[in-house]
Amino acid sequence: MTVRVLTTDPRGMRTLELIDAYTPLDARDTHDRARMLELLATTNQPFSREQYHPGHFTASALVVSRTHDRVLLVHHPTLHLWLQPGGHVEPGDHEPSAGAAREVLEETGLTAILGEEVFDIDIHEIPARRTAPPHLHFDLRFLATVEGLPAPGGAEGVDARWLDPNDALTVSTDASVHRMVRRAFAMA
Repeated sequence: MTVRVLTTDPRGMRTLELIDAYTPLDARDTHDRARMLELLATTNQPFSREQYHPGHFTASALVVSRTHDRVLLVHHPTLHLWLQPGGHVEPGDHEPSAGAAREVLEETGLTAILGEEVFDIDIHEIPARRTAPPHLHFDLRFLATVEGLPAPGGAEGVDARWLDPNDALTVSTDASVHRMVRRAFAMA
């Protein structure tokens, strides 16, 4: 199947390459992947935070220690959930992974090394806030590593913590975080 990218934004073609290379793990993944391809084929501004219908791309990173025994989660101040660092892909981000790396730095103060491929995908609803109606985030997720266990302290002042993978599954109630932690740490 050939997918046409409607946007002239160069990030659109890179996003198509990333989604194209991603191997879905189950029916949910297959469905989300198809919806992401549809977003690229049907909108001029798939990265605009003002595109509410159906939504827009975001990027995030599951940050793990280089020794692969800890995971870094942040407490999202609006959603009140423990999640991986992430957010909108801004105009200055040359591709989605750059947006994820920038978000890790802003939220945790840490410089992470991101994998080149998409590690996970997820489409989730964001509730209405101020002038923004409810909309969807089409999240491209990368696996990232950090040397050692440096103390987090990002410019955004969010609570960020290094956790044992089992503790991360307890602290976070988000099913997509559970999916990523289990995959990253090959947990049953």
